[in-house]
Amino acid sequence: MGGFFGTIQRHRCVEELFYGVDYQSHLGTKRGGMATYSKETGEFKRSIHNLESTYFRTKFEDELQKFLGEAGIGVISDTDAQPLLMNSHLGRFALVTVAKVNNADEIAKKLLSENMVLSEFSSGRINPTELIGLLIIKGKNFVDGIENVYKTVKGSCSILILTEDGIIAARDFWGRTPIVIGKKEGAMAATSESTAFPNLGFETSYYVGPGEIVRLTSEGMEQLRKPEENMQICSFLWIYYGFPTSVYEGKNVEDMRYDTGFSMGQEDPTEVDSVCGIPDSGIGMAVGYAAGHKVPYQRSISKYTPTWPRSFMPANQSMRNLVAKMKLIPNKAMLEGKRCLFCDDSIVRGTQLKENTKILKDLGAKEVHMRIACPPLIWGCPFVNFSASKNELELIARRVIRDFESGANTKTMLDDANNVEDVALSEERLKQYATTGSPEYNAMVEEIARRLNIDTLKFSKIEDIIKAIGLPKCKVCTHCFDGSSKHTI
Repeated sequence: MGGFFGTIQRHRCVEELFYGVDYQSHLGTKRGGMATYSKETGEFKRSIHNLESTYFRTKFEDELQKFLGEAGIGVISDTDAQPLLMNSHLGRFALVTVAKVNNADEIAKKLLSENMVLSEFSSGRINPTELIGLLIIKGKNFVDGIENVYKTVKGSCSILILTEDGIIAARDFWGRTPIVIGKKEGAMAATSESTAFPNLGFETSYYVGPGEIVRLTSEGMEQLRKPEENMQICSFLWIYYGFPTSVYEGKNVEDMRYDTGFSMGQEDPTEVDSVCGIPDSGIGMAVGYAAGHKVPYQRSISKYTPTWPRSFMPANQSMRNLVAKMKLIPNKAMLEGKRCLFCDDSIVRGTQLKENTKILKDLGAKEVHMRIACPPLIWGCPFVNFSASKNELELIARRVIRDFESGANTKTMLDDANNVEDVALSEERLKQYATTGSPEYNAMVEEIARRLNIDTLKFSKIEDIIKAIGLPKCKVCTHCFDGSSKHTI
């Protein structure tokens, strides 16, 4: 996904910029970058580093002295190298994005046909942030250029632009990703994660609306484009991506996770001895579940990260599985002879969960029950790329559906996305599996539990997620669960 942070102040900003960007680190794993502008020297300074084997701060701490100026933007990116520096009829500016551009090739082809130059490449591929920059400079001003992005990009795109006279923040047209504004005496900031604000002395002052464009100076905020009425903010911001202390649209992440778990805990008749959250994003739900179910919360699994940074992700699949395993350490004393229930944010492929279940039972857990903070993932994400699955058959729920619909024998069902092509199903048929409590849904959940060797498995209902978020259903994207959103720009 990725996250960004920008600030403009009366005085030197680089230290707060550095820490503000670092607070986005849980949102991305590939690259980090910062750019600043100094009115005194008239210079932009920029630095970009690869983060695939280390943390953001270790790459930038030693070079902070080179960044001058009162304004800056930075990004933790899961995709391309950023920020970009551009010079055009709009002036000089730096640009960062949180975006998923599904039609990048189409846009690039059109731009090249107009004799525009693509100079930035990431791993030999088109840099989507450069495409967005080129679309912006086609406008007669920044607002016109950003509206060109809104009209052209299929997917999602939120933007920070560092200009010579301020910072422009533009939220995705459908509001799929957030931008939060903070203020303090003599300074303003914009961020993907409001968790960056408290320790830097900022107070949240505004939530940028879908398609809204604002300009920040050290003295305040100016609206350049009014927000759209419609919104499709990603529900996974609360379920998975968000840091516990962050707030989107007025709803705190940890509060939402707690409420989701509490509702499930109250309704669930399953008898267990303890509840544990799978670190990190499953903890809030588990604390709520334990309170609602009136059973103890115990740390039966702990996360070890000092030598295993989140960004470290080997290319080899077997090594990736090993790294995921190494981070989570079970506690035999909390498991032995107990009926243990675990809460997690989602089940994507299920590969690691299956192995973890075996380990838990080998260590003496009498029963292993799983409660998941979201409904089964049946559709891949075309908007912010939550599941990171190009092939929907990587999703365990979709594999089970394929096997049911292909008539495979339940005793010998295939559990490999590469063995059999997907069965062509109508949206209506898929939605029967997505409907909580339907015969198809119940059979699918039971089969997932069987494949993962889980004693019982339950998923949160969409209705409970929406209630916990506190927004109308029409303003929240739940496409991965029910295929409901058809908006592509």
